[in-house]
Amino acid sequence: MSPDAARLLGQFIRAHRERLAPPARAFGRRRTPGWRREELADAAGVSMTWVTFLEQGRQVSASANALARLAQALQLTAAERATLFELAGRRDPELLDPPAGELAGELLALPGLMAVPAYLLDRCWDLKAWNSGAENLFAGWLDQSAERYNLLEFVFLAPLARTLIADWPVRAQRLVAEFRSDFACHPADQPLQERVEELSAASQEFSRCWQAQAVQYREGGERSFFRGAVEQRFMQSTLVPSAAKDCKLVCLQPLNQA
Repeated sequence: MSPDAARLLGQFIRAHRERLAPPARAFGRRRTPGWRREELADAAGVSMTWVTFLEQGRQVSASANALARLAQALQLTAAERATLFELAGRRDPELLDPPAGELAGELLALPGLMAVPAYLLDRCWDLKAWNSGAENLFAGWLDQSAERYNLLEFVFLAPLARTLIADWPVRAQRLVAEFRSDFACHPADQPLQERVEELSAASQEFSRCWQAQAVQYREGGERSFFRGAVEQRFMQSTLVPSAAKDCKLVCLQPLNQA
């Protein structure tokens, strides 16, 4: 935990301790609002020294289980609890990973609102929606009838991808590293596991990249595609909708087209 994070964590805990109504059995004169440190420590099953050091912003060990008891004692909301664990640099042991659900219509409409080629990826990197610009760019794939349109399946299994995508070996390897970053957020997700197993069985190149364990965040940057001898260059940006953080809206702004 960095010194800044430790300081912010201490301020957060103290503020939420002081907002609590005094316990029903509270006694004695109270000089400060809310609970006393010893009352919070007793409710959370931790030592008062530990609570004191946390509030003072000291570099002390804070286990996930102790933080969970502290969150319960502080009566934190879901958003407040998430902030507590984020500041402490710990993963909430009670954080559930809900299965991916159906995407709302307003999300599916996003690519159509873009003036540049754009498509929407779900948790498994299936394309759930795209606009005409993306369909033209990926002609031979998105304009064909298919049961599903998966970006990794296209890159590793479709012959078109190797001629369309500039520097295919580098881009393919990076995509797998980016996908692994997403996979790590949902390690128990059955559809994700099945997708990895299917791709590993169908493509030795995907299997080799997956087993390399490389991890990268999905970042923007210049992307090039070839249609015959014509190179089309784009600046790629990836946006994450706040209402569906498993999804990605990928936009490709043309760089060299008139």
